Amino acid sequence: MTHAQAFDAAFARCPLVAILRGVKPDEVEPMGDALVAAGFTIIEVPMNSPQPLDSIARLAKRLAGRAIIGAGTVLRVEDVDAVGAAGGTVIIAPNANVKVIAAAAERGYVAMPGIATPTEAFAALEAGAAALKLFPAEAASPAVLKAMRAILPKDTRVLPVGGIVPEVLPEWTKAGAAGFGLGSALYAPGMSAEEVGARAAKFVAALAVV
Repeated sequence: MTHAQAFDAAFARCPLVAILRGVKPDEVEPMGDALVAAGFTIIEVPMNSPQPLDSIARLAKRLAGRAIIGAGTVLRVEDVDAVGAAGGTVIIAPNANVKVIAAAAERGYVAMPGIATPTEAFAALEAGAAALKLFPAEAASPAVLKAMRAILPKDTRVLPVGGIVPEVLPEWTKAGAAGFGLGSALYAPGMSAEEVGARAAKFVAALAVV
């Protein structure tokens, strides 16, 4: 199974990306266990977290076969190889750097760049993006997403990221969101694995009734 196929399967099971910004390597494995127990299958460790490659490597080993691990805030082409060497297979960014997107796609990884306009969205798709991160979602709206969906290829997966809480999932989904990236409403530094698991379960429950 390719990395893209594994991602597609994980996304089909649960289209929620857990963003563990600020997580430390010595606490990341219990967080991963809690997220998987709640039903999550895709976990992101942003590159501006403490020792992110260590955390990615630990999660990739511990959750092999149970969750897909990726890196967020990937801003440079050289970081793509570093993430891959650590076991990460999803390259996520807040921006649409076509060089980073193309590098990820060429290596068989899943590229999920951040976009805020149709121009960025089409450029990202042309460069090889497998999904798009509408970021920051606080600066957009379900109406904006609906307008984008009208012109993007119908199979394009767009995930709002930023300010997403369980209560807004139905409105965004109705507008065409394929999934969501979850940040501070799911995890913040200092939280326990139990707290993260409880929050994760609320998101999964909210998604189930959309």
